[in-house]
Amino acid sequence: MAGGAAALVSTLDPVGAAAETAPLPSDRTEDPGRAAEAAGGSQSAAAARPLVEWVNLLQGTDSTSLFSRGNTLPIVAVPFAMAHWALQSSDKNSWFFQPHDERLQGIRCTHQLSPWLDDYGYATFLPFKTDSSGDPQPEAAARASSYRPAELKIAPHALKMRLMRYRCVLELAPTERGAAMRFTFEESGPAGVFIDLPGENAEASCDAANGIVNASTTYNHGGVPKGFATRYAVRCDAKITGFEVKPISGRRVAAIRFIAEAGKPIALRVSTSFISADQAALNLKSELGDKPFDQVMSEAAATWEAALGRVRINGASETQRRVFYSCLYRTLLFPRIWHERDAGGNIVHMSAYSSKVEPGFMYADHGYWDVYRAWYPMMALIYPERLTEILQAWVNAYKEGGWFPQFPCPGYRNCMTGSPTDFVFGDAVAKGITGFDVQAAFEGLKKHATQPVAPKLGYGRPAVAEYLKLGYIPMGAVAGAAAETLDSAYGDFCIAQVARAAGKQEEAAAFERRSQNWRNIFDPATRFLRGKMADGSWHSPFDPHTWGGAYVEGGAWQYRFAVPWDPEGLIEAMGGKADFVAALEDMITQAPVFHVGTYGREIHEMSEMAAVDFGQYAHSNQPVHQVLYMFAVAGRRDRTQYWAHRVLNELYTPDNFAGDEDTGSMSAWYILSALGIYSFCPGKPDWVLGAPLFEEAEIRFPDGHAIRIEARSSKPGAFLNHVTLNGAEVREAAVPHAAFLKDARLVFSAV
Repeated sequence: MAGGAAALVSTLDPVGAAAETAPLPSDRTEDPGRAAEAAGGSQSAAAARPLVEWVNLLQGTDSTSLFSRGNTLPIVAVPFAMAHWALQSSDKNSWFFQPHDERLQGIRCTHQLSPWLDDYGYATFLPFKTDSSGDPQPEAAARASSYRPAELKIAPHALKMRLMRYRCVLELAPTERGAAMRFTFEESGPAGVFIDLPGENAEASCDAANGIVNASTTYNHGGVPKGFATRYAVRCDAKITGFEVKPISGRRVAAIRFIAEAGKPIALRVSTSFISADQAALNLKSELGDKPFDQVMSEAAATWEAALGRVRINGASETQRRVFYSCLYRTLLFPRIWHERDAGGNIVHMSAYSSKVEPGFMYADHGYWDVYRAWYPMMALIYPERLTEILQAWVNAYKEGGWFPQFPCPGYRNCMTGSPTDFVFGDAVAKGITGFDVQAAFEGLKKHATQPVAPKLGYGRPAVAEYLKLGYIPMGAVAGAAAETLDSAYGDFCIAQVARAAGKQEEAAAFERRSQNWRNIFDPATRFLRGKMADGSWHSPFDPHTWGGAYVEGGAWQYRFAVPWDPEGLIEAMGGKADFVAALEDMITQAPVFHVGTYGREIHEMSEMAAVDFGQYAHSNQPVHQVLYMFAVAGRRDRTQYWAHRVLNELYTPDNFAGDEDTGSMSAWYILSALGIYSFCPGKPDWVLGAPLFEEAEIRFPDGHAIRIEARSSKPGAFLNHVTLNGAEVREAAVPHAAFLKDARLVFSAV
C-alpha cells in the first residue's frame, strides 16, 4: 500500500516543502516506524520522527450505533479548532463516515461532538468535473466519488486523496476557523465545487467578480442561541464561470463553476463564523489571506508538533507510540473554540446562553460527565495554560445564562446526569489552577446545588429538593436515582473545595458534610450502593447484573466503587482492605454477565463490556475509570499495575478504542495511565500511582521546567515496587500535584 501512495505523490503533485517537516502518513494502517527498523533504524530514530506521523486519525472510526470502537471521526484541524474537517462517506445518519465505504461525498466542516448528539451548522465541500455524460447530480450519493484507501493521506494537519471519478487530487490544510483546499485535476475542462448546506433555510450567494461565495446554515438539534447560523466565507482563485443553488430534499447545494487546467492547482479558502457574514470574511482575511497552501499546511504542522511535543516518550514499542500520540491528538480536539477576534482585535463570541455577542473566551462541545474523570486532570497537569482559558469560558457561560451548563453542545443541552461542572472546578482549585473567576464559579455551583429546577433544561439539579430533604434522591424522582445521588454527593465534595478557595469556610464545611450522603444508599447487607424508595426502603428486587433503574449506563457493579472522594469510608463500609480488594478482583475476573433491565434491549455499552474478558469492569464507559486505582488506595498497587497495563495493552490499539472515546475522555485515561499516574479523585490535589508503560517520559513546559517519569526493571512485567520523587522514597499511594509545578523526577523501579 505504501508503494501506491508514493506513486501518487511523485506523479500527480508534490506535497511541497512542508513535507520535509511533517510528511503525511502514506496510508491508514502502515506503522511509520517499520520502515525505519527495516533500514536499520532504532528507538532513537523513531523518536526523532515528526510526531504527527504517529497519529492515526482513523482510530475508532469503524463504529456503528450498535457497537462502538470509539465513535470517532477522522478530524483534520488545529488543536481546539472551531472548524473540524472530516471525510463524509454517507449522509444517511450521524455516523457519516465509515472507513470501509471507500467513497467520498465531500469534506465536511463539522461541529459534531458525538454521533449521539448529531451535528450543527455544517457544510460539505466536494470538487467535481463535468464529463461526456454532463454534470454530476448534486445529491450526496449521486455526486460521490470512490478513492483508494491506500492512497489516502490523512494527518492532524493535512489531508490528501485522489478522487477516482473526477481524476482530481483533493488536499486540505486547517486553520482555527477554516481551511485551505487545493484541487488538481488531471484533465482540462469544465469543473467546480459543490457546497452542500443542510436546512431549507440555508443560503448561498456569489460575487463572481471577486471570486467570493457567502453561505449560511441554521441547521441544529438544539443548544444554540436565538437566531443561530454558521456563516461561511469562501474564496476561489480560479475565475468563476457559473454559480447556482439547487434545493434538494430539505437542503441547498451550491455549485461554483470554473474551467480547470490539467495539472494546475486551484485554491479554495474557507472560513467560518458564528457571529456574522462580515466576521466570517474577517476570519478569512486574518487566518488565510493570500497564504499559499503549503504555508497553511506547514503552520498547522508546526502547531501540532508543539502541542504533541509537550510529552516525549522513549522505550515504547511502535504500537505503543502510535496509540499514545493518537490518543494525545484526540485529547486536543475538544472543547472547540467558540470565540473570534473582531475588527479591533478583541476576543468576542456569539453566546449560546444570552444570544448576544459577548466579550471574552467561549468554548463548546464538551460532555463534562465523560471528561471530568481524566481529561480535566490531564489538562491541569500537561496544558494548564489552555485549561485556564477554558475554565473562564465556563464561568462566562454562567454569567451570560444564569446557570452552568450540564453538557454544553454548544449551549444548554439536557444530557447525562448530575451537575458535573462541580467536578471540573473542584479539581481545578485543588490543583492550583488560577486565572478564572473563582468567586463567580462558587456562586454558580452553589446555585445549582441549592435551587430546584425543572427537569430536562440542561442545567441545575432537578431533584435537589428531595436530596436536601432525604439525604438521597429516591427512586422515581429522576431516572438513575442512585447514580444521581452519588453525583450529587461527589459534587458537594467538589463544591466544598471551590468554596474554600473562594474564602467561604462555613459553606465549605456544610458541603463537605453533605458529601457523606453516599452512605444513605450503601446497603451493608449486600455491600452495594443501591436505589432507595422515598420511605427509606430498598428498591427491589435487587440484581447487581441488571442495568438501568437506579443506575445510568451501567448497573450496581459499575457503580459499586463510585465514591472516590471518600475511599477510606467505602473500604471500611465494605469490611476492610482485604474484603475490598477481593471485591475489586471479583469485579474484574467474573463473567461479563448483564441483564438489560429498564433499557429493555441490549445497548452498545453492554455489548462492548461483554466483548472482552474484564468481567464487570466496563472500561468502554467512564463510570469505572477510577476502579483500577482503588487497588493502590487499598495498599495493592501491584494489582493496579497488573490490570492497568492489561487495559492499556489489550483494549487500546492503533485502530480501536474499547467504546465511545467521548471527546478525549478515553484517550486521557490512556495518557495518564501510560505515564503511571492517575487523578483518582478529581477535586483532590494528588496523583495516585500506577506504573509507567514506557521506560521514559518527559513533560516539558514553555517556562522550561520539566516532569520526568522513568521505569526501571531488568525483567519485563515485574512489579515496580519502589518509587522515588526527586530522590526521596514515596511510601504513600499518591504524590502531590504541587510537586509537578517545578522540575520533578518520578522514578519507578523493581527492587
